[in-house]
Amino acid sequence: MKLRIAILGTRGIPNYYGGFEHISEYVSAGLVKRGHSVTVYNSHNHPYQQATWNGVDIVHCYDPEYVIGTAGQFVYDFNCIMDARRKKFDVVLLMGYTSSSVWGMLYPEKSVIITNMDGMEWKRSKYSKKVQQFLKYAEKLAVKYSDYYISDSVAIKSYLGEKYAIDSEYIPYGADLLAEEEREENQLNANVNPDYFLLMARMEPENNIETILDGFNSSNSSKNFKVIGDTGNRFGKFITNKFNNDDRIQFQGAIFDNVKVRAMQNNSHLYFHGHSVGGTNPSLLEAMASEALIAAHKNPFNQAVLTTDAFYFSNAQEVKYLVETVQRQQVETDMVKNNLYKIQNQFNWERIIDQYEEYILDCHHHSKFETIVSHP
Repeated sequence: MKLRIAILGTRGIPNYYGGFEHISEYVSAGLVKRGHSVTVYNSHNHPYQQATWNGVDIVHCYDPEYVIGTAGQFVYDFNCIMDARRKKFDVVLLMGYTSSSVWGMLYPEKSVIITNMDGMEWKRSKYSKKVQQFLKYAEKLAVKYSDYYISDSVAIKSYLGEKYAIDSEYIPYGADLLAEEEREENQLNANVNPDYFLLMARMEPENNIETILDGFNSSNSSKNFKVIGDTGNRFGKFITNKFNNDDRIQFQGAIFDNVKVRAMQNNSHLYFHGHSVGGTNPSLLEAMASEALIAAHKNPFNQAVLTTDAFYFSNAQEVKYLVETVQRQQVETDMVKNNLYKIQNQFNWERIIDQYEEYILDCHHHSKFETIVSHP
């Protein structure tokens, strides 16, 4: 069966922002290749202004976030939802709920509503107590007004089952393997560049950047530590100021050249992943696909993905220990290979698109069956 599917809740495709835009790119184009009609909603000021992208229809809706700040996201989602109501899609796939679930009563009545429930957004320490309370409320509304649910982490799936007694479908993010030419170039770079540690993240407290750099700062390592991420926000300025006396710590700013980022991950001595909130993190999967050796913050989200194929830390002292002791020997080589195997077999984009299609078809079938049974 070929369906008319809409994807809402992102700033749009192609991806210029983050995780949900990234997965929407792959899923929308993949569903089109499988014969479905797919529409993705974009912000009106998205850099890509064409009406189609790789066979995906693009609808641009007015987004006043650039004028009025965060409140504009609610207006943008409202505009997308109202347009989707008129289009009468078979299925509406909502990526997240932060600024859309308040409009739950306006979700298209004739469409099957599937929500990707994101991470536990209300846990993010960058939000004030009031915002965290609102996000808990928004999560509750998303559960109430959606027909079906997707979790991108087994930890999120367990949480939703315990909290709301709902059975969400576990479908993670994916990552692309290194192309052969990338691997060859990385080998050349490895012979030129000295060893270094690497961290790539948004400058937010819950990404444990301060903990990681505290540990490195107190270490006796002679290696450099490269930090990728925009340091323009308040926390970023605090971090750069705190460690400006350690010449080994090099803030590289945001790097949007994915090939360059992956080469840096591949050539690092140890890649630190400090994310502690959310589901399956795309940058973690990309590091695995880039064949980086990984040290991750110890939490259920990271452990569900990496299992025993990473080093773990919970505090600065444990980071210092890893910095001073981790070698690149057979055990570490096996960790990298095992993570690459996971990307090839578990976090493979084609497999994930297949999972999305199968779940969307099942949800649509069950919904139509229930409608027939309740209205014979």
